[in-house]
Order: sequence, then C-alpha cells, then structure tokens
Amino acid sequence: MECDCCSQSFFEVNLSYKGKSNIVRVSAGTTGFALHQITLTTVFDVIQNGFGEKEVSIAESSSTAELIKLLFKGKRIPAQPDKFPFKGQAIDNNKKKPPKIMVMATNVTAIEELSQKRSDPTIRGFDQEKNIIEKRKTAASEKYWGDAMVQHKDYKFCRLKACTDHSFGHRLTESTPHAFHAMKLLEKLSTDPGIVAIMKERELVVGTLGEIDPIDDRIMQKAESHGGCLLGYNTNRGLRIDIKLRTDDLSSFRQYPELAATLIHELSHNWVSDHNLLFWTNYAQMRAEYLCTHARLRKSAVIVRGNKTAVLAGLNEHALENTYELIMNELVREMGQHGLHPSMIAGPIRQRVQELEETRRMENQEGYRLGGLSMQPKLGNEGNTACVNVTEGMSARELALIAAERRARDQEKREKKNTNK
Repeated sequence: MECDCCSQSFFEVNLSYKGKSNIVRVSAGTTGFALHQITLTTVFDVIQNGFGEKEVSIAESSSTAELIKLLFKGKRIPAQPDKFPFKGQAIDNNKKKPPKIMVMATNVTAIEELSQKRSDPTIRGFDQEKNIIEKRKTAASEKYWGDAMVQHKDYKFCRLKACTDHSFGHRLTESTPHAFHAMKLLEKLSTDPGIVAIMKERELVVGTLGEIDPIDDRIMQKAESHGGCLLGYNTNRGLRIDIKLRTDDLSSFRQYPELAATLIHELSHNWVSDHNLLFWTNYAQMRAEYLCTHARLRKSAVIVRGNKTAVLAGLNEHALENTYELIMNELVREMGQHGLHPSMIAGPIRQRVQELEETRRMENQEGYRLGGLSMQPKLGNEGNTACVNVTEGMSARELALIAAERRARDQEKREKKNTNK
C-alpha cells in the first residue's frame, strides 16, 4: 500500500548556496534527512570547496549534515527522517520561480582551528557581562543615605568629576584610591542629607563638584608656596567647586567630616569671596543647618544600614546635643587664621541655631506637621472659631523666622512685666 505523501507528484525547489542556484526535484514525502542528502549530492562541489582539504562523501552525509543548515520560509529544516518539510505545502508548478531553500555551510577546517584556540581574556563573555550588569544594578540601589535621601531635583550638583590615573601623571604612590572610589565619595557628599538641606534652603545649584588634583593643580601649589593649605576652591561662585579628597601622601582619603566642612566652606563662597565677618557668619549658619539636620535625624526613626546618619557622617553624637558650642569651637581655629574671633558673630549664630531648634520642636509637636496646619483660631461670620492653614507651603526657614518673631514678642512681654514690677 502506497503512502499518501509518497503518491504526491514531484516539484522543483531551488537550493541556493553562496548566490548560486541548484534546482532539484522533491515531493511532499521528502524527509528532512533525505533533503540534506540531496543537498550534499547536488551541491557537492560547492561544499567541497567550502570545506577545504576535508573530502566529503555521500557515506559521510549523516555526520556531515550537522555542518550544513537548510532554511525554508524562515525556518530551519532539521536532518531527521521523521520530518517532512514539504508536507501540506501548496506548491504551484506553474510559477516561474521554484521555491528557494537557503543552504548555509560551515568550513570544517575553520571549526577545528576555532576549537583549538584559547579565548581572548580581554573580551567579556555573556556570563561575565551579565554579572557586571547585575553588580552595577546592585551598586546603584545601595545609596549611602537611604533611598529617600537623594539630591533635590532642582537644587543640586549637576555633575561629579573625580581625578583619573591620567590626570595624576606620575603618581607619588601606587596605593592611592582609584577614581571609582573617589566618585563614590563625591556621590556621598552630594547626597548627604545635611548638604541637601543646605542646597534646598539656600536654593543653590552647582555646575560641577570635582576633586582637586593633589599633584598637578596649580592653584593649590600657589597657595602652598605662600604658606597656605588649600583644601578646596569655588570657581565663579558655584560654577564649579573642587575639594581636596586625598591626603598629602595620596595613600587614602581625608576624613569625611573634614570634607563635608570644606564643602560647606566653599558653598559659602557663592555669596562672599573674602574671609570676612560676613563670610564666617554665613558659613556658621550653614554649618548649623548641616549639624541640626543630622541631629534631627538622629532623634528620628531613620536608620541607614543599621546606623544613624550622624554616625555615617562621622559626627560626634554627644557634641550634637549643643550645636552652638560645637560651631563656636570649630570657628576659633578657622577664624583665627584670618585674625578674627567667633565672639564677633556669636549673636547671628546663636539666633540661627535657636531658629532651627525651634523648627525641630514644632515638627515634633503632637498634631503638627511641617508645612501643615497651624491651629490658630479665626472668627467666622457667626463668631465660631475655625482652624486656618496659615503655614501651608512655607519653607523651613520661613517657619523658623515665625518662631523667632514669636520668641522676640514673648521676650518683650517678659521685659515689660519685669519693668512694671
């Protein structure tokens, strides 16, 4: 009994290999394995030239078939005896051009040579590339100060720039930290919640936060030649701020609290270039904003990788209990280098610290939310009291000024009361 698929009539197909056509006759009963044998027989000379020195015979077709690929209508025809690639195909013999089957072959000699070669260690494999991508994703998700503590969307450092090995030239030591670690340190500074609070409060935008090259920087060398110690500088009032991240011997980075204080110092130069009383007053108030931010977070429930932000910032938690005294002690040495003393600006510093502490107390009051409702009575048309949202949309500085005015009024009342006695 004859099989239905074998009883079908034959038709022509075009075995196309390297741009050359080879017309063969097949039927719906032709198997994939048979088609591979027909291909090896018909396109024998072409494949033999492609395979080079290795001679291909029909007897070897079962093993050699693995070296060729047949593509029909975008699908590969496997060399299997139970596969019928043309079964059910509507073949029109009246067509001018027979259906095309693409023949692809691989050079045996090339395969043998490739199998003997060693992999290039400078080229990443797929597994290596996947691991690198995963590591980058992990590093990006590990923020220093937590997911919520990032730069403000408007008031921020637009770019970060660390020194590369090339910028160092002939390095004095090979143990200096890599530029990758310098970038991580700049990212930590730019997203420090205390720095972010200053940038937002003062509405600051800095073009670039960069690293001073401790070897080739000419500005630093000039300052040191006059007996100075340059730890940072501000270009065009905030266009670019550069910080000296590394120690003099380049073996490590400077302590983080020193770097944060230097950055605040350079931010103060956005308003005042000279180190006069106005500059130090502004710097001290910004320093107060930085320390009070970490003091507030220290008393809150904010924990980053098991620590308070004050610990990550390298701050003395005990000293944060008296921010005013801490700032005044720091200023004695810094202002002394310029022949000034912090007692000359003690009043504005104390006032700013009190404003910040008052704002923090207001935030902690039960039922009070910063920028939320201030429960002040107002008479309505019928004499009833109502709660008015008078502080909605106000900044922390505006709320602090309101608190300062209230303290001044209270103080004035107490003085009048004592005078009347």
